[in-house]
Amino acid sequence: MSPASPPSRAPTTRLRRRLAAGSPPLLLPGAPNALTARVIEETGFEAVYVSGAGVTNTFLGSPDLGLLTLDELVAHVAAMRDAVELPLVVDADTGFGNAINVRRTVGRLERAGAAAIQIEDQVNPKKCGHFAGKEVIAAAEMVGKVAAAVDARIDDDLLIIARTDARATDGLDEACERANAYLAAGADVAFVEAPRSIEEMRQVTARVPGLHVANMVEGGLTPLQPLETLRDLGFAIALYANTAMRGAILGMRDVLLHLGEHGDTLAAGDLMVTWEERQSLVRKPYFDELDQRYAGDTQGPTPPMRSTE
Repeated sequence: MSPASPPSRAPTTRLRRRLAAGSPPLLLPGAPNALTARVIEETGFEAVYVSGAGVTNTFLGSPDLGLLTLDELVAHVAAMRDAVELPLVVDADTGFGNAINVRRTVGRLERAGAAAIQIEDQVNPKKCGHFAGKEVIAAAEMVGKVAAAVDARIDDDLLIIARTDARATDGLDEACERANAYLAAGADVAFVEAPRSIEEMRQVTARVPGLHVANMVEGGLTPLQPLETLRDLGFAIALYANTAMRGAILGMRDVLLHLGEHGDTLAAGDLMVTWEERQSLVRKPYFDELDQRYAGDTQGPTPPMRSTE
């Protein structure tokens, strides 16, 4: 953790109270790794979304097709929890199995440091919410998963976010019915994935009382909206799950193209953070202080003088 004093309340409590406070919507950027989570904290955001797609893209170099394992996700969450003080909203895909598996998933992610856990009603393995060819499980099965997630949490402030992908498979009416059923089963936040228009977004919040996630995917199926519009539509969270990662890819590509073209980075300073900025971001001064604190006397005790007589 950083040398600064930690916040007075647990991340779970801070996140729950922030959402209960209402307007403006929580602007929630996603991180695929602990370094990105550090950048999100440094730039002043209130929480971090641990993106399943982002972790899959960066850790496996693969698309969001349900390839990530629970062990891999838990390891990433634990690393981010050690790196930042911000609440972590964790994308747990389908919960990695049935309702019994969901109980174990929630327990492990809560212990790793999640402040909110999102599960969805796709079949396993799932697909990105903005890919074609999705399938959903029966609503009753997902209701059981939500109930299992609620029962499994130790901290009552841990938020359970229930996502439905039924808009793509069965239409908006079914998606809204499912969202209401999941909230009735104990979910704290509803997430109707991929509405196709502003009017559909308006219908979601009108027909499903409670807190809602708007997933703002650049190039996706839902039209991007300003934060003020999302507020007026009734959304509590504006999710930008992979914006930071996509920006980082562009930055990496630009500096590597420069290196390939010129054979050096002598004129590439404006394409990178400075050495000092990099070390500050990863908290090297803090670790230097720890090194000094625990180094002690490296010379060791002075041995007693031996008599020569």
